[in-house]
Amino acid sequence: MKKTLFIYVHGFNSSPHSFKARMLGQMMTQWGMADQYQVPELSHWPDEAMATLEALVKTHSDRPVVLIGSSLGGYYSTWLTERYFHVRTVLVNPAVTPYRLLEDWLGDSENLYTHEQYTLTREHLEQLIALDCERVLRPEAYLLLAQAADETLDYMEAVRKFAACPKFVQPGGSHGFEQFENLIPSILAFAEGRIDLPEETPIASPQSS
Repeated sequence: MKKTLFIYVHGFNSSPHSFKARMLGQMMTQWGMADQYQVPELSHWPDEAMATLEALVKTHSDRPVVLIGSSLGGYYSTWLTERYFHVRTVLVNPAVTPYRLLEDWLGDSENLYTHEQYTLTREHLEQLIALDCERVLRPEAYLLLAQAADETLDYMEAVRKFAACPKFVQPGGSHGFEQFENLIPSILAFAEGRIDLPEETPIASPQSS
């Protein structure tokens, strides 16, 4: 069997240059696994982002694929995992109903990394709604990593939706997921079919540190 491909799926207004994407890439390189790691750059249009991801997943249908979906990337990754059985996903502070959250963001927007400017519209929300997976039918195919002090998303939405999945729910932290590096060994273990998680020790959030 071919080696597992790890695909980092970045979130809203993010990019392959995000902190977690780069950190995971650095550690994969240190461990001699750089050729097993990809981070596609995704359009702000959900349909285009999904087309990019689905094409990549289909291209590698002959090998195991593990998606690391952060925030909105977790939402996209869920859709793919429910449709492709060679795909499993690590969810990092995932968005569960982004079409509701982003209603407050309608209007002019800018990517934090590329500085691309665009207008977030109701068509964006409609495209997101079309990707909604009401139920999780493959709970064994997910590992949920969440921090309770997420200032952007209600972490309990993910805990409820992925209740049947293995999970790490840490008190404190942030939406960016503080000390993400401590969970990278758990991501690699999950790819090997093992659940090996550290203790859910409380962690200070940036606002209180």
